[in-house]
Amino acid sequence: MPVPKPAASKPAAKKPAARKPGGASRLAASKPGGSAVGAARGLFSRGGVSSKALSQFTSQLSTLVNAGLPLVRCLRVLEGQLAAGPFRDVVGAVGEDVEGGATLSEALSKYPQVFDRLYVNMVRAGEAGGVLGTILERLAEFSRKSETIKSQIKSALTYPLLVLSFAGAILLFVMLFIVPKFQGIFDSFNTEMPGPTRMLISLSDSLLTYWYVYLSVPVLLYLGWRLLLRNESFAWRVDQLKLRIPVAGDLQRKTIVARFSRTLGTLLQSGVPILEALTIVKASIPNRVLEDAVADVHDSIREGETIARPLGESGVFDDLVVNMIDVGEETGQLDTMLLRIADNFEAEVDTAVTTLFKVIEPAILLVMAVLVGFIVISLFLPIVRIMDSFGGV
Repeated sequence: MPVPKPAASKPAAKKPAARKPGGASRLAASKPGGSAVGAARGLFSRGGVSSKALSQFTSQLSTLVNAGLPLVRCLRVLEGQLAAGPFRDVVGAVGEDVEGGATLSEALSKYPQVFDRLYVNMVRAGEAGGVLGTILERLAEFSRKSETIKSQIKSALTYPLLVLSFAGAILLFVMLFIVPKFQGIFDSFNTEMPGPTRMLISLSDSLLTYWYVYLSVPVLLYLGWRLLLRNESFAWRVDQLKLRIPVAGDLQRKTIVARFSRTLGTLLQSGVPILEALTIVKASIPNRVLEDAVADVHDSIREGETIARPLGESGVFDDLVVNMIDVGEETGQLDTMLLRIADNFEAEVDTAVTTLFKVIEPAILLVMAVLVGFIVISLFLPIVRIMDSFGGV
């Protein structure tokens, strides 16, 4: 598996290649293309390193640092516990850079596919304030919270996707192998087929004849959709529409608000300046509507105004959240208030996920029942006609 290549930075002191397996020398020998592999991993991994593995690493590093072990020793211990792979190589290289005189944040910043801006900036703030262990604890807690939300969504998606896949495979088998056999039986009796039966047989014939079209159309639609999303105006309207979808839109809104609140609150609590924190938060938001709201907040703060006003105008944050943020600003406890908002919304996300999939599951079953019923009726209507014709002889 390719390993993410280090980003441009000042060169660290080099060590002999044989000194430590998994160090910089082995990273240099790895094949290029780590960042492409990382992008293909999707939402739940970065640079070939899963979010869960990163969360565990952060938690263990915070424990070792708080126990008083030297940082290089902490990294070597964790490197020895990791299985051979990209993450072990990265941790080994980070250890060598730190041993060569680099700070931990400088060493981590070379691997943005694994350690994002949020991670690096929080570590840098911890180093500057002499509270690295505390900051790592907060990072570990942040990672655990994020993993909890992701796990809830993945678990809730598993059952509907399995049902859809299984039912789709059965329907495809029926259309490709069962319906043609019934067609042969109907043709042998020279019986006029009713409309639903003709429609079903025509669909089966087209699947058998033009299967390549049915395979290519979804791919072309996907590629066309991706091209449309490159248009910023269109993509913004799609993101706005996502927030207005019943149930699902509410779930996405609460997820985004929870992520925004926890990320910004954690950064502020760690001592990151608010303008820099907002820049980091903006880059981590997956919705352009809220991204614009955060950009407005950034401009508002820079001009000496408040956070609450532009958030309220965005339409994403409800009045309760805006008022809580306003109170947090006035009392000087904005970071604490943001983390409380995040706790509340993460609990609401859990409820919203449960509600959403309580709606989806019966809807899937209803659609499948209608399709199966249509197929059964279409196949048995000609059989009834054939039996009637025999009865009339």
